Amino acid sequence: MSIDGLWIGQVAMAALMNVAFAFAVGSALLGAWLANDAKAKVAPGRAAWLRAQRSMLTASVVLVLADLGWLLYQAASMSGVALPAAFAFVPTVLTQTHVGYGWSIAFAGALVLLGTAMTAHSGMLRNALLWLAVIAIAAGKASLGHAVDAGPASAAIAMQTLHVLVTSVWAGLAITAGLAVLPALGLSTARGILIRTATQVSNVSVVAVGFVLLSGIFNAVRGSGGSFEAIGSSTWGHVLILKLSLVGLALVLGGLNRFLALPRLRRTASTMDAHTFTNVLYLEALAMIGVLVAAAALSHSVPAFAMVN
Repeated sequence: MSIDGLWIGQVAMAALMNVAFAFAVGSALLGAWLANDAKAKVAPGRAAWLRAQRSMLTASVVLVLADLGWLLYQAASMSGVALPAAFAFVPTVLTQTHVGYGWSIAFAGALVLLGTAMTAHSGMLRNALLWLAVIAIAAGKASLGHAVDAGPASAAIAMQTLHVLVTSVWAGLAITAGLAVLPALGLSTARGILIRTATQVSNVSVVAVGFVLLSGIFNAVRGSGGSFEAIGSSTWGHVLILKLSLVGLALVLGGLNRFLALPRLRRTASTMDAHTFTNVLYLEALAMIGVLVAAAALSHSVPAFAMVN
């Protein structure tokens, strides 16, 4: 692995894909939870619901563009040519490589996700398409990393798909709620909606975290070949340690909110406690963005198991 301009660009595009996908997933969940509170134009929760809708649309557009940018960098990397000349190799990458097949699935899902984000009216069909698109994106993204080395229909791909899904739920809720949606529920008239939404964010995040840790342990053991020495002596291992440190920070911040800030907010419903919860969630969102960036670098680094084989 050589860290050059192509590698940096590819990792940057992958990180943007990760953040945009998580933002879209979190926006979709928050938009669904706030839909009933936004029916009237003067409803206290309408501003937050509108932010969730706009965030989902923006994130979907960014995801589509980042997918296209990543494909161009990947074509340049696989063909060994400069970026402008990589356009000629894109059809070959798409039709003759596993990476191309996985990217096509993820990109098709991103287009469907964008279509659902542009739909004004929600319904069973729209929601079904939305979550099918999310699953397709996760499965496609899982095929773009090292898991595909075990085969397109393997336990590694299934576990990585699960890891991408649950990480996007946890990160997406923290990022969307902390940076965009919950600040719009700062008025005292929306305090009840804030408390209910914060509780939903916390409860779903706990479930997602459990699956993140389980799937993450599987991926870490597989990627390291079960060797702590390989982790300590490889770039992949160093990036993994950074990612785990950021995950630990996010867990601490999430724990502070769940066990201290949220119970106090339920008791007092005060503006100060509402600000405390949203401020801590804001910091958790920043930590999760760091996790997604580290995950992008990890997927584009030579796994540690290659050093012990």
